[in-house]
This record gives sequence, structure tokens and C-alpha cells, in this order.
Amino acid sequence: MSLNPTIPGYTYGTSAVPGAAISMEEFELLKKTVLFGEEDVKALQQSKTMVKDQVEAILDVWYGFVGSNPHLVSTFLRVADGQPDMEYLGAVRKRFGRWILDTAGGSYDQAWLDYQFEIGRRHHRVGKNMTDKVAAAPHIPFRYLPALLYPVTATLRPFLAKQGHSEAEVSAMHQAWIKSVLLQVILWSYPYVKEGDF
Repeated sequence: MSLNPTIPGYTYGTSAVPGAAISMEEFELLKKTVLFGEEDVKALQQSKTMVKDQVEAILDVWYGFVGSNPHLVSTFLRVADGQPDMEYLGAVRKRFGRWILDTAGGSYDQAWLDYQFEIGRRHHRVGKNMTDKVAAAPHIPFRYLPALLYPVTATLRPFLAKQGHSEAEVSAMHQAWIKSVLLQVILWSYPYVKEGDF
């Protein structure tokens, strides 16, 4: 059973999610490499109080960016007629909103690690469209995964600054988000990398 059954396809923490392709020890080394530590976890958890009531507004910004770029929205186009699949966009949006809360939640445990590899599969031809049973573009080119790190994290900062926290606190939360999203993009890249090279 999903941790949030009201979000179709959200399988975080369930037996439906295969295990991660790396061990927790390897994940710790990756965190160390991007300078992600306990202070970042605390900053992310602090950010959750800001983002939890702004999820829809954040998604409006991100979806507005994707929607204004035909090369990005093309991954949501139906193969049959080349038009955006609005149900698919809506389903992904619900999971994307939950992703915001999961990122801020600071639970970087085995279940979280496993789910990152599942998210990666859902972007790659090995798993894209399967979760929502749609016939849309079959693959998201890898180049857009790391490229989206900047617009996602840059546009988040104003939302982190809305509740009057000090500049130092906002900066710490923002830096933690950048590191976390970078970690996630690295993990999502697994199906794109030649076997043995990850």
C-alpha cells in the first residue's frame, strides 16, 4: 500500500519499488562528495514548513516553465495525435508535489534511496509511461535531467524567503535544496549510464 494512496502511482516505501542499485554505504560516499550533511537535512526539514503550504504555487512556476518550452512539454505529448496528455500531466503533477515534500522531509534512508532509482526508471525508456499507462513520448533525453536542476532550484528560493527568515537561514535552506536535487539527478541517471559505469 502506498504511503499516500490518493496519489496514483506514488509507490514510495512500498514493496512495488525495486531496491537501489547502490548500497547505503555508497550513497553515504555520494553525499559526502556533494558536501551534503546533517546540517543540510536540518535545513531541508526547516524548509518543509515553508514549502508545504506553497506546493501548488511552486508547481505553477515549474509547470509554467515546462509548458512555455515545447522541447520540454514534448515528453507529455500523446503519440497518437501529438497533443499534450492532460491527464498524464495532472498525474505527474500530483507526484511532483509529493516529491517537494519528500525532498524537504529529510528522510534520506533506504526507502528514499530505492525510490530515486524508481524515479529514474520512470524518465527512461525502460519505465516511462508505464506508471500512468499512457502512450506518450517514450523517453526523456538525459540532457534535460541535469539541465532542469538550475530552474527548479533557482525558482524555489523566493518561496523559501517568504516567511521572514534571515538571509543566512534562507541561504542554508536553498543550498540544501541544490545539493539534494543534485543527488537525486545523479541517482536518476542510473538507467542512462552504460552498465558498469555508474
